[in-house]
Amino acid sequence: MEFRTKVPVQNGFPKISHSSGIFLMGSCFVENIGSKLEWFRYKNLQNPTGIIFHPAPIARFLNRISQEKEFKRENILEFNGRWISLEAHSRMNRKTEKECLSDLNASLEHSRNFIGRASHVIISLGTAWGYRHENYEGIVANCHKIPQKEFIKELFSIGEIEQALKVIATSLFQINKSASILFTVSPVRHLKDGMIENQRGKANLLSGLHNFLEKEDDPRLHYFPSYEVLMDELRDYRFYTSDMLHPNETAIDYIWKIFSEAWIDIESLELNPKIDAVQKALSHRFREENSDSYKKILTKIQAKIAEIQEKHPEITFSEPL
Repeated sequence: MEFRTKVPVQNGFPKISHSSGIFLMGSCFVENIGSKLEWFRYKNLQNPTGIIFHPAPIARFLNRISQEKEFKRENILEFNGRWISLEAHSRMNRKTEKECLSDLNASLEHSRNFIGRASHVIISLGTAWGYRHENYEGIVANCHKIPQKEFIKELFSIGEIEQALKVIATSLFQINKSASILFTVSPVRHLKDGMIENQRGKANLLSGLHNFLEKEDDPRLHYFPSYEVLMDELRDYRFYTSDMLHPNETAIDYIWKIFSEAWIDIESLELNPKIDAVQKALSHRFREENSDSYKKILTKIQAKIAEIQEKHPEITFSEPL
């Protein structure tokens, strides 16, 4: 007997291998998948200016890259002794105006260079609810703890979401015509918006995204059902962290398994357990690092790394401690 409903997942193509480059941007769910890619040593770049939940600021960032529009003085502001950009996460906040602009523009250049060589782009949409600030045109990426009275909250319509997705795809293809773009809707619930409001936001995202994909009918555009897997296939609170909002490690491992089976090539899948063993060994902390037993273990780790890199020189590991 089958005690759950299985969500059908389309087989992805072209496949991801360890020679691929994967650019990831969007909600915090991107970082769940990104951490797995990082652990298994796939070349990736994720959220260069921090987590972004709404499709509009994702579109604006990618449009900046494709049009080579650098951040300028009018694009940042000083708040509570820090220089910030309403187009970026608070992790990009800096002490000086010069630092802020320099690091924001460095993120644009780094992202452009990476996307230009990337084989795959993953975009995770978190919410259709956005905030407009009185001194900024468009939906902000982050409110930076600025007083709420300075913002107007609004729900993006299905049509507005479609338009943002069009900008995202157009911008990416201007940089790299051959990249495959994989969209997903994050299963993380935004209950600060309200229970009903969260459902409305997710509904608009899903409708807008699928409308866009159907209209474009482009073989380079794909959908991965992470939202559906957690909401339906894993519909139990034992798959959530203690906040009852975010997927826990078990859920992330399960979704990663489904993603891997659909999108990662066989050779890389078979290699991943060997990489996992090396990563676990590298992350282990020894009490006596100068002991003979430690030196023997270190030699074994280095031998395993050499064995992997002999066939796959594109795979790199951190240095053993």
